[in-house]
Amino acid sequence: QVQLEESGGGLVQPGGSLTLSCVASRSIFSIATMGWYRQAPGNKRESVASVTSSGNTDYSNSVKGRFTISKDNAKNTITLQMNSLKPEDTAVYYCNAAVIPGLAKYNYWGQGTQVTVTS
Repeated sequence: QVQLEESGGGLVQPGGSLTLSCVASRSIFSIATMGWYRQAPGNKRESVASVTSSGNTDYSNSVKGRFTISKDNAKNTITLQMNSLKPEDTAVYYCNAAVIPGLAKYNYWGQGTQVTVTS
């Protein structure tokens, strides 16, 4: 069991920046993969960025070069730094923890935080 709590969402103009944080209820040192997903109205949830326990990162093509995922084991926190935001980035962003590779029942989700990019 791990609880995830996101924060940092809000309203921003195109080209602006936001930082999302996800704080876990326990140590994240041994969690296989942590990451961020997003879901816009009428769309399916999609992966945005992830970081593994070994420090490897991965990004979707739509955000690569603009978003950066970071992991702070001491603070049990992952962060998504979002720069050069576009209206199409508007979505609810969810923190995810995949504790054991290949075992879906050990997937945990945060409650989500709204990001709105508009002029």
